[in-house]
Amino acid sequence: MRTVDLIQKKKEGKKHTKEEIYFLVNGYTKGEVEDYQMSAWLMAVCFCGLDKEETAWMTQAFVDSGEVLDFSHISNFVADKHSTGGVGDKVTIVLIPLLASLGVTCAKLSGRGLGYTGGTVDKLESIPNFKCEMSKDEFMKQIKDINAAISSQSPNLTPADGKIYALRDVTATVDNKSLICASVVSKKIASGANSIVLDVKYGSGAFIKTKEEACELARLMIETGALLGRKISAIISSMEQPLGTHIGNSLEIIESIEFLKGNYQKDLYDVTLEIAAKTLIAGDFCKTKEEAKEKIDNAIESGLAL
Repeated sequence: MRTVDLIQKKKEGKKHTKEEIYFLVNGYTKGEVEDYQMSAWLMAVCFCGLDKEETAWMTQAFVDSGEVLDFSHISNFVADKHSTGGVGDKVTIVLIPLLASLGVTCAKLSGRGLGYTGGTVDKLESIPNFKCEMSKDEFMKQIKDINAAISSQSPNLTPADGKIYALRDVTATVDNKSLICASVVSKKIASGANSIVLDVKYGSGAFIKTKEEACELARLMIETGALLGRKISAIISSMEQPLGTHIGNSLEIIESIEFLKGNYQKDLYDVTLEIAAKTLIAGDFCKTKEEAKEKIDNAIESGLAL
């Protein structure tokens, strides 16, 4: 198998086999496929696309390139969420303690800011002496002890994606939906969760500009998860204006604490409720969105979430 032949194949719009996808991903990770070759293949993908099977194979190849976390000894239901990013998005910071207070095991590996969207890790690190970098053992222990943990991404998870993403960033191949899907879903699978809720944002304050594009990406990620045996659901939310009232790392921490005290803006509450309800229903903690809302409101009003 030769890399140049696979570049030619995709340039002609032909479908790869699973073995060919693995050859490219593993070869690039090991340094056997050159930057200029992978760049050419990525651009061919942007013009000719990957189908659903190819996208799933690439996602699994990313997962298989590194470590996969296993929480089965702690809980048979582990929840995670992912946002495609937006201005003022502090949902993770309020959602994780809220779900944990309701008995949901939450394992969240978060990233730093990308472009003009703030990262959860950057926001948490605005708290003096707050530690976001945990070893695998520390991460597991905290989840076992308090039912939840938020940590920065481990370089041991999906290293192939990390290397290919860096190349996409400098070759104008970031915005292909299949490549976005493989990157996001592989990290979520490697993080060990068996229930994943995606918050796909669109608008002037997000990377995805239209609702139609957001729906298309969400659909692809749900289908990819299904092909790989992971239950993924999604919400579509507008980012035409900042989420909540505060923008900036430390200010968003303050707003998050106020939220858990019961002082919140409706837009932030609505997004948090949608994600929390999907998670609670997926884990059989409740049957309906109305029941989920009652549990969430009680957790906030009683102080349990804080």
